[in-house]
Amino acid sequence: MNLKHEVQLWLVSALDDPLTRILAKNSHLTRTQLETLLIDVLADNIAAKPLKYDEKASLRLIKAKISRGAFNRTLEQAKTNVVKSIYTVLLLGYLGVFESTTLDPYLEIANKLNAYMDACKKIPNRSRELDDHVKIIETIREQLKTSLKHLSNP
Repeated sequence: MNLKHEVQLWLVSALDDPLTRILAKNSHLTRTQLETLLIDVLADNIAAKPLKYDEKASLRLIKAKISRGAFNRTLEQAKTNVVKSIYTVLLLGYLGVFESTTLDPYLEIANKLNAYMDACKKIPNRSRELDDHVKIIETIREQLKTSLKHLSNP
């Protein structure tokens, strides 16, 4: 399987994940910015070598070829939005907003997301354990989807 196909399969899987869709919808990133950021951050790992920006631009899911400049502009927008989001969290922490009980549901969902990711990483090899593990993961995912949808309505 070639690199482009492998990266694009991974991107489709990641971007179509129900939790990713809910989180992305309520983030400061457009789908294109998220896709571009993921390519920039993770494509080198999949390729097992550093890629040039024109190579990364060719990995985007859109059918039309985009220029290295367009890729870089989108990447810069994504990085700016990420930094602004982090500064928002820092500002709220500095001003004591995180001490408010109104943010408890968000902290709880962050812990559930972490538990979900841990469960996904620890999938056993044996069939019976695998079935039980998959059921647990599916239950956690459904709880997360419900909680995220609820929290996304301010």
